[in-house]
Amino acid sequence: MANRLADATSPYLQQHRDNPVDWWQWSAEAFAEARRRDVPVLISVGYAACHWCHVMAHESFEDEAIAARLNAGFVSIKVDREERPDVDAVYMTATQAMTGQGGWPMTVFATPGGQPFFCGTYFPKDQFARLISSVEEAWRDQRDAVIQQGAAVVEAVGGAQLVGGPTAPISVELLAASASGLAKEQDQMYGGFGGAPKFPPHMNLLFLLRHHERTGSAEALEIVRHACEQMGRGGLYDQLAGGFSRYSVDATWTVPHFEKMLYDNALLLRAYTQLWRITGDVLARRIADETAAFLLRDLGTPQGGLASALDADTDGVEGLTYAWTPAELITALGEEDGTWAADLFRVTTRGTFEHGRSVLVLARDIDEADPSLVERWRSVRRRLLAARAGRPQPARDDKVVASWNGLAITALAEHPAAESRAAAIRLAAVLAERHLVDGRLRRVSRDGVAGEPAGVLEDYGCVAEAFLAVHQLTAEPRWLELARQLLDVALARFGNGEGGFYDTADDAEKLLTRPADPTDNATPSGASAICAALVAYAALTGETSYREAADAALATLGPLIEGHPRFAGYAATVAEAALTGPFEIAVATTDPADPLVEAALRYAPGGSVIVVGTPDQTGVPLLADRPLIEGAATAYVCRGFVCDRPVTTSDDLRARLKG
Repeated sequence: MANRLADATSPYLQQHRDNPVDWWQWSAEAFAEARRRDVPVLISVGYAACHWCHVMAHESFEDEAIAARLNAGFVSIKVDREERPDVDAVYMTATQAMTGQGGWPMTVFATPGGQPFFCGTYFPKDQFARLISSVEEAWRDQRDAVIQQGAAVVEAVGGAQLVGGPTAPISVELLAASASGLAKEQDQMYGGFGGAPKFPPHMNLLFLLRHHERTGSAEALEIVRHACEQMGRGGLYDQLAGGFSRYSVDATWTVPHFEKMLYDNALLLRAYTQLWRITGDVLARRIADETAAFLLRDLGTPQGGLASALDADTDGVEGLTYAWTPAELITALGEEDGTWAADLFRVTTRGTFEHGRSVLVLARDIDEADPSLVERWRSVRRRLLAARAGRPQPARDDKVVASWNGLAITALAEHPAAESRAAAIRLAAVLAERHLVDGRLRRVSRDGVAGEPAGVLEDYGCVAEAFLAVHQLTAEPRWLELARQLLDVALARFGNGEGGFYDTADDAEKLLTRPADPTDNATPSGASAICAALVAYAALTGETSYREAADAALATLGPLIEGHPRFAGYAATVAEAALTGPFEIAVATTDPADPLVEAALRYAPGGSVIVVGTPDQTGVPLLADRPLIEGAATAYVCRGFVCDRPVTTSDDLRARLKG
C-alpha cells in the first residue's frame, strides 16, 4: 500500500494521508495505472470542512477491510473540490444527471478513461461495501454495459454544459421580473428563501439592495432587512465570535451546519455593509463589523492570506465547540448572569441541538436596548467567549483560494473601518505576489507557496474585481493594470466566441467536457464574476470594449436572471450596476480626510466606482481633467460616461447620488 497524499498541498487530502486506502491525487498517472491494471476508478470528492466527508472517511476509508478491497480492485483518487472546481463540476453534473441530486462527499465510479458509470454521495459503511461488490461484479461480468452507460452519462454531461443558448439583453423589465420572482419565494416568517436546509442568500440580497437603490422599491429593501435581521439573530450567526455558518438545517436559522466558509462571510459582509449604508441599521453595522473582525482574526494565515474554512466538527463531534446547556452558562457566568443569558439566548433544558444542548440565538432585539442592558450583554458575550476558548476548537482549512480571497478583499474594501480597508490592500498584495505566476492565476496556495492547479474563470473574475476595489482605495495605477491583465486573459482564454465563457481556459487540462456553469450557487459563477470586473473596469477607465464584452456576457445570463433568480443573484447584482450606469465618482482633493470623501464612500449606490486623489493623478483615468473648484475638494459624478456638474459639499453630493 502506498498512499500518495503525503505531499499534497490540500488540507483535505492531508486528512486522508494515513488512510489504509491507496489514494492517488488527481493525475494522468492515476488513470494510466487503472488502464495498466484494467480496473475501474473510484473518484472521491469532498472538502476539509465537510461533516459527512469526515463521517464516510471514519466509517469506510479508515476501515482496513474496505481499504483492502478498494486497493485490490480499483484505483482510488481523492479530490479536493475547492482546489479542483473544474473536476468537481464535471462529476457533479454527472452525479445530478444520474441521481437527480448532488452533494459532498461525492462518490463516483468511472472507467480508466474517466467516464463515470455510477455516481452517488455519502454511503454508510455497509451500503458502501455492497456497492463495491456490485461495481466489481459489473466490471467483471457486464463490461460492455458499464462502458455504454459511461458513454451515455458523458453525453448527458456534455448536453448539460452546452454554451450558446438563448440570450436576453438586460432591461428594466427583466430585472423587475427577477425581483418579483424572489419576492414570491421569500419566507415571510423567517426571512430568506425556501425551506430546510436554508442557505444564506447573500447574492440575492446584494441584488435586491441594488434594485431598491435604483427603483426605490420598499418591498426589495424589506426582504433584505428581514432576512438580515433573522439570520443575524439566529444560530446561523455565531453570537459570541461573529461569522456565519454555511447553512441552517432548519427553516428558522436556529441550528447551523457549523462549518464557516470564507466565501459566505465575505459575501454577507458586503450585504450587511450595504444595508447599513442605505438604512443606518444598527444591527447591520454591528454584524458587518463583527464579520470583518472574524475574517481577519480567525481566518488570517501567518503568510498573509485568508484561510478557506473552519471545520464543522471538533474532535469528530459536530458543533462541540458552540452549543450550551443552562448549567454550562451558570458555570461560566454565575447564577444570576447565567440565568439571564439562558433567557436571552434561548438556552433551555430541552435544547435545540443534540444531547440537550442549545445553539445560541438572540431571543430579542438588544442592539438598541437600554445602555445598561447592552453593556451587560457585551460583558456576557466576552465571558462566554473566554469560556468557549477553553473548549476544543474546530480545525481550520488553511489553504488560500484565489477567488474567495478576492471576494473578501472586495468586501473589506467596502467596509467602512480603516483596518478593513488596510487589510484589503495587504491581501491584494498577497494574491499579486503569490498567485500570479507568469501572468496567469494559480487557484490555491498554502504556507505561502502556490499550488499547481490553474485558476478557473471565477478566480480571474473575483481577483480582478478585488484589484479594482483596491485601486479605488489607493488610486494606485498598479492595481488597475493588474486587473486589466486578468481580464485580457479571461477574454482571450475563457471566451466561447458567442459572448459567454467557459469555466476553464482553452489551454487547461482537458476533462470529459469543458465546464461552463452560469449559475450562482455558493459563490458567484465565473461568468457573473467576470462581468462584475468588466463593468467596473470600463467605468474606471472609459474603455468601452470591456463594457461591450460585459453587456454581451450579461445577455447570455439574462434568461437565467429572469427565469431562475435564486440561482442568478450575482449576475442580477452586476446587471443592476450596468443598468444604473454605474455611477463613476471622482473626488479630486489634496486632503483624503475631507468630508466629501467619506460622503462618497458612504452614500454611493452599490456597484459604483469611486476614486479619490489629486487632480490629473498619473495613471488614474477617472481623475483626468478633474480640477479643484475654487481650491476645494470637488466630486465629479458620471453615469455611463456622461457627467453632471461637479459639487463641493457633502449635501450636494448625497443629493446627486440619490438622483
